[in-house]
This record gives sequence, C-alpha cells and structure tokens, in this order.
Amino acid sequence: MSEKYIYIYNNLINYTRNKDLYKSLGREDNFSDRLTLFLLHFAFFLRNFKNEKNKIVLQEIYDFNFRQLELSIREIGYGDQSINKKMKDYINLFHSMVSEVHFWKDLTRSQKIEKISIFLSDFNEIDKLLDHFELYSEDLSKKTLNSYLKSVSNQ
Repeated sequence: MSEKYIYIYNNLINYTRNKDLYKSLGREDNFSDRLTLFLLHFAFFLRNFKNEKNKIVLQEIYDFNFRQLELSIREIGYGDQSINKKMKDYINLFHSMVSEVHFWKDLTRSQKIEKISIFLSDFNEIDKLLDHFELYSEDLSKKTLNSYLKSVSNQ
C-alpha cells in the first residue's frame, strides 16, 4: 500500500498525543485510551470528508490506518491469534463510533456528551473533550481532503 496516507495517519496520531486530552482521566493513560481517542478522531475525519467523490480515497485511508494499527499492536508484542481478535474488536468499536458521530451536527450538546461518554467513560470531564472534538470537527470542515493528503495539518 502506498505511503501517501502516512501524513493523515501521523496527523491523527498527533491529535491523539495531545496531553490535555488525558488530564481528566485520573490515572495514567494506556494504549487503549490512546487508541480510543485515535479512532474517535478518525471517525470525525471520515464523517467530514465522506462523499461519493472521496469514496475510494477514504477507503484507502481506512485500510492504511487499520494496517498501521495492526503493525502497532504487533510491536507491542501480541501474537497472531490475539492480533486478529484485537483488530476485530477495534474495527467494531470504530464502526460504532462512526455510527454515533454520523449525525453529529444535528445533535444537541447533551446528546453529544452522551455519545462521547459511550467511548470515554473513564474520563471525568467529558464536556472538555466535547469542546475539543467540536473544535476538531470545525477545523476539518474548513479544509479539504486534498489539504490533508498533501501535508500534516497543524493542531
């Protein structure tokens, strides 16, 4: 697979590494927390750019990102059988996230908090995380998919 989507992947990783996102966790963050935030960012990304024109490119980005996640899981040291199960779990989690954020713009603030809470139940200050994802969503809407394909976006 082409490395042309590495910029998007790295951009999503950079958003996930934002230490402010973990302040309300009340414990040390772990791989699962980071992966959940990565997948949420990716769900918003796909929701924003989903249209018939981008269909093939978004599928390639999806495939690339999940291949990169699989490589990360292998680096952690999981065996082949564990990786298959983990990837299935992560893909199912991601698809439920995509489903929950699909009509994001039509939801009230309390509905959005409810949706994010499904995936970030260990986080104490969901309203601050909601603000982050609102800004992220707004930032995505101001850019084109092509701008993300060309270079890493600044946070």
